[in-house]
Amino acid sequence: MTKLAVLCFLLLQTGVEGFKISNFVLNFFNGGSFTHEVITERAILNVTLQVCRALALSQGKTFSFPPQPFSAGAVAAACGASKSTKSFIDTIVRIQKSNHQVDKDYVLSPSHHCDDENITEGQFLITLGLTAVKASNKQQNSVLATSILGEILHTLQDFYSHTNWVEIGNTFPNANLIKGNADVGKIAAKTRATCRNCAGEDCRNNILEDILKEQILTSGYFSLNPFSTKPKGKCSHGGSFDRTKGIEPTGGINKNSIDSEHGHLHSNAASMAIAATSELLEDVRSAAGDKGFLQMMGLFKGRALCFCVDTTGSMGDDIEAVRTVTSSIIDSKVGTEDEPSIYILVPFNDPEFGPLLQTTDPDVFKSYINSLTPNGGGDAPVMSLSGLQLVLTGAPPNSEIFVFTDAAAKDDYLKNTVLALIEQTKSRVNFMITDVPGLRRRRQADNNQQQQGVRMSRAGSQLYRDLAQASGGQAVEVTKGQLLEAINILTESTSSSLVSLLQASRNLGNSENFTFVVDDTVKNLTIYITRTSVDFSLISPSGVIQNIANTTGPSIISSQSVGNLQTVQLQTEGGLWELHILSTNPYSVKVVGESPIDFLFKFIKESDSPFGGFDVIDNRPTAGGNASLLVTLIGSDVATVSEVALVESSGSGQVNGTVEAQGGGEYIVHFDRIPSVEFVVLVKGQINDSVSRASSRIFQRQSATSIKASVLTVTINDLDTVLEPGTPRSVSFSVMTTGEGGSFTIQATNDQRFAASFPSSLLLDPGVSANGTVNITAPAGTPSGTGVTLTIEAVAPGGADTNYDVLRLTVLSKVTDFTPPVCQLLSLQSNCSDNCSQSTWEVSVQVTDAANGTGVDSVSFREGSGTMNTSTAADNTTLVSYVASCCSPDVQLVAVDKVGNVKICSYSVRANVTEAVTTSPVTTSNATTSNVTTSPVTTSNVKMSNVTTSPVTTSNVTTSPVTTSNITTSPVTTSNVTTSNVTTSPVTTSNVTTSNVTTSPVTTSNVTTSNVTTSNVTTSNVTMSNVTTSPVTTSNVTTSNVTTSPVTTSKVTTSKVTTSNVTTAVTASSTRADFSVSLCFGFSVLSFLLQSLKL
Repeated sequence: MTKLAVLCFLLLQTGVEGFKISNFVLNFFNGGSFTHEVITERAILNVTLQVCRALALSQGKTFSFPPQPFSAGAVAAACGASKSTKSFIDTIVRIQKSNHQVDKDYVLSPSHHCDDENITEGQFLITLGLTAVKASNKQQNSVLATSILGEILHTLQDFYSHTNWVEIGNTFPNANLIKGNADVGKIAAKTRATCRNCAGEDCRNNILEDILKEQILTSGYFSLNPFSTKPKGKCSHGGSFDRTKGIEPTGGINKNSIDSEHGHLHSNAASMAIAATSELLEDVRSAAGDKGFLQMMGLFKGRALCFCVDTTGSMGDDIEAVRTVTSSIIDSKVGTEDEPSIYILVPFNDPEFGPLLQTTDPDVFKSYINSLTPNGGGDAPVMSLSGLQLVLTGAPPNSEIFVFTDAAAKDDYLKNTVLALIEQTKSRVNFMITDVPGLRRRRQADNNQQQQGVRMSRAGSQLYRDLAQASGGQAVEVTKGQLLEAINILTESTSSSLVSLLQASRNLGNSENFTFVVDDTVKNLTIYITRTSVDFSLISPSGVIQNIANTTGPSIISSQSVGNLQTVQLQTEGGLWELHILSTNPYSVKVVGESPIDFLFKFIKESDSPFGGFDVIDNRPTAGGNASLLVTLIGSDVATVSEVALVESSGSGQVNGTVEAQGGGEYIVHFDRIPSVEFVVLVKGQINDSVSRASSRIFQRQSATSIKASVLTVTINDLDTVLEPGTPRSVSFSVMTTGEGGSFTIQATNDQRFAASFPSSLLLDPGVSANGTVNITAPAGTPSGTGVTLTIEAVAPGGADTNYDVLRLTVLSKVTDFTPPVCQLLSLQSNCSDNCSQSTWEVSVQVTDAANGTGVDSVSFREGSGTMNTSTAADNTTLVSYVASCCSPDVQLVAVDKVGNVKICSYSVRANVTEAVTTSPVTTSNATTSNVTTSPVTTSNVKMSNVTTSPVTTSNVTTSPVTTSNITTSPVTTSNVTTSNVTTSPVTTSNVTTSNVTTSPVTTSNVTTSNVTTSNVTTSNVTMSNVTTSPVTTSNVTTSNVTTSPVTTSKVTTSKVTTSNVTTAVTASSTRADFSVSLCFGFSVLSFLLQSLKL
């Protein structure tokens, strides 16, 4: 089955259904209608499945689609990446949230919604954003790419709901919306009337007939201003918030929901929006490559492996240990489900740090590590937090980060910035600190002499402990000789399916009891304790008491201790465990395991947009009042959440919430207050796939990242994400406090160290916002796609409270190249035989870009398992040679230029492709296909064998008009055909013209037709008599310039038809991606009609 056919099949499964409260808002489309979130998710899941299928087939593997309806977890499992379900869902939620934010942040911008006939302006936003998505993804800035993606998808989807594209008879998406400088259609002049008054509440016929007949594009005018106006004769958007709908012509044309003025077309618009969203995602996929697309979507087997390494002179032993453990991780995990998805390295010393080096190639990462050289660093402090900031902004969310150093941070002023990024990304940070107890020794590079340095201060090591605790990581203090052992212990627990059951820290030694619940999905249960002197004991669910000094007891598999780190691997016994700790010193403890069941959470607040619902809080929640939390349970269809609490990280206090199930694994939890100190989120629930209520069926999970509430609110008001090189950019922000007023310190930092200016402080009165501006400039020549993370912080007087906001920007040079590369077929050679494994085929193609284009950047292939070689010729020409087994008869060459314009060129050669295929049963009814043109198509050397289709029923199908021209089919062999028990009734055939048909020579043999009943058939001007055909053979048939219109065939039933011994080979075609998606959308509309009949 081709990629297009499978995509069409997926879209065929999408029927209309009611939807719950969405991830962020009460439905923008509601009451049984499609929401932006649902449209987006369906397209993402459909396209992701196609990508995974293509990768599987290219590797010679089979691929199975999950059952309907698709879910993120099922798609991740089908893609062989179940452990990345959490990151996949997190990415989808990020895209949906960015999509939703357009209604909040740009509610009055007609361009962002294609309102007020701002259709060309909407196209500009889409194509500019699409270029930014491709450039960001090329630089592996996936968070930024997906955030921009969500924003432009909103504008794209609104086009089909807010304009009259559907009303003027279009059945395909407008492919030119995602192409720069392309013609999107004839838009109504500002002086041309487009609507009449609605007939009361009935607006079905309010668009003027001449607009429909001439297929003129228009969209409704929208305003929240009760005194607003609109041009004479123009349509309104409509709906409860639009203040123009009462101005003549009254009413509206939006299709946002089934209750909208044009709600009768809501399903058509929504289906078309799904197809258009899929089309745009396919374009992003083509530019990124299949693996790059999945990486962007957070769908990968293992977590990112991130090392941030001090390279000063005394770190030689540490660097050698990093080299050793890197080789060990790569050798043990490559090819497994825990193979790192991406490798990241950031070196730092004093006074330099960076650059960020990242790769998906383990051998390249080894070369990065091997190139590290300890050098310099005469003073102790280093730029460790600057290096960590680079990793946090460059790594995917939920990454595992290891920082190696033997010195305090010179840039400790970045502590709040790093904490903000930890809270944003929810990444774990582990500090591997060497030689803390003794003196820091530095080797001078020039004379290799040892020199005494300064001891790492208590404050210096405490800073690292604070950051590790906030992230859910460890601050491990060892000697240089112990470092390798410590790294090996920690890197054993870097699985993508790692979950936290318990995490706590205590700054004062004391005796305390902790409990945690283990369910039967948890594997590799491990306790980590960082301390200087701690005694602890365990009580298992079965009541066995185990002192940790005895490492051979029944509850313990193994125990390791190095430096201040102790780990205990437990026997996985379901139920309630008790952990008793006795210590006179500070310590931290966490219990982790591997399990598919986990959760995501976001603090939310009631939206201040006119559409209501909820907005996500991207920074710290507001202290001193109530709060709401959105919890998404993942990894199980039978688990439910029963309890959610906010638990103090360094104390025993907790605040319990009220849980409200929303369906689909989502819960809104309300709290009457938030802890005044750092806290984590604790979730408990029940696994309901058994009648048993034993304690092993209860589950418990806890967030790794600590959170702290704030009386401060920091809001970035300028949300444009594009930064043009060499052009200053002003970013406005506001700060407000619900606490005491005063002078608040302002800090603005960016990970690229671009020049920036900002006010050093703002004077605040309680409850009153103060505004500021950050001016930032990317240097001329900065590569497009470079990501910039701008963090703006406000610190209360005395430093007791702080909050932040984060804006991710992408550097993007002005784009003038909108033309994709061109493929020219040089040769297609095949010696394919019936035994495909014994023969090969080869295609040679020349790929060029326009004379004024940016040049061909890459050529890749998919849908094939062969080998491809490329070479560069003169005049920016790329020569491509592809060779494959005849068992892999199809290939798509994907040519991408330097700004992301894509051309897909398809080639095929077939031998014994279809063999012993059975399809049963298929029913098609009440379908209409019109205005379809196919030209030219070439098919030759076709063979099909042992194909059975039974039973097939086709009824009430109307096709008119259809034009097919320039079709050549040669040679075709058909034999051993049996047709029986065929009933055709009634059939009407009229007005058929067939001309310029040449058939010679024709032979047909061994044809048997029996038990055929034909009734109620009307055929005009046809004479047939005394016709006997047996035996007949047909070959070398050429049919061209055939026009059939109109033809109507209805109530046709065909059953028990057997066709055998047919072979197909040597087909060459070049397929436009926009036509494929358009064709696919036609199938999706057909599906909707079928679903409607079934309902």
